[in-house]
Amino acid sequence: MANVFGDLKLLKSDMEAKGWVIDSFIFKYKNEEFIILVKLFAEKEKKQNPYALVKLEFLRRIDVSSSLQVEANSSGLLVDVKTLREYFNIQFSENLRDILQQFNENFSRFIPVEVMDNKGKDQLSVMVSSLSRSDSENPNKVYCFKVRRNGIKSNGELAQRSDYNDNKARILLPDLYSKFKDDKNISFCFSGNVNDKKTDEEILANWAKTGN
Repeated sequence: MANVFGDLKLLKSDMEAKGWVIDSFIFKYKNEEFIILVKLFAEKEKKQNPYALVKLEFLRRIDVSSSLQVEANSSGLLVDVKTLREYFNIQFSENLRDILQQFNENFSRFIPVEVMDNKGKDQLSVMVSSLSRSDSENPNKVYCFKVRRNGIKSNGELAQRSDYNDNKARILLPDLYSKFKDDKNISFCFSGNVNDKKTDEEILANWAKTGN
């Protein structure tokens, strides 16, 4: 099955069209649930496999610290069978080639063709943590305390918020995000200290007062 992950290509296109660099869905295997993070490659990010379409991260839903990160394309997971077998506790078999093929076919049934809104809190939490790490931030920084206008780059262009900062605010602060989503020069500032957190109203009032 050359395009067993054909739906993954459709999901990637929908993510790009809707401005998402990360998405998630639930995968069930051997009576266990996994949160799957789908991540787009950054513009200058180096791929391990030149034919990779996206990055996937498998996280056990009962213990998200247990994870496996792989690259994938429409043909399947770009990972060696041993790594896959050990993570998913797949019993050894002489037909190792068939193991990967069967797993891919099973996994493909869970891949959505578009970004879905009905995500659980645990899905959103690991998405935010992943976005923070991708943006070189502490994953505990989830408390927004202000929005700020970015400066000017050395080439004279206005600095824009990162896609990771954009998506993080979109998840955590949908109402506030909606007011600034079209101005890419504005970034959202997060703290790891809950005492720093400000309400949307406080953030908007400060912005109206200072513009920064």
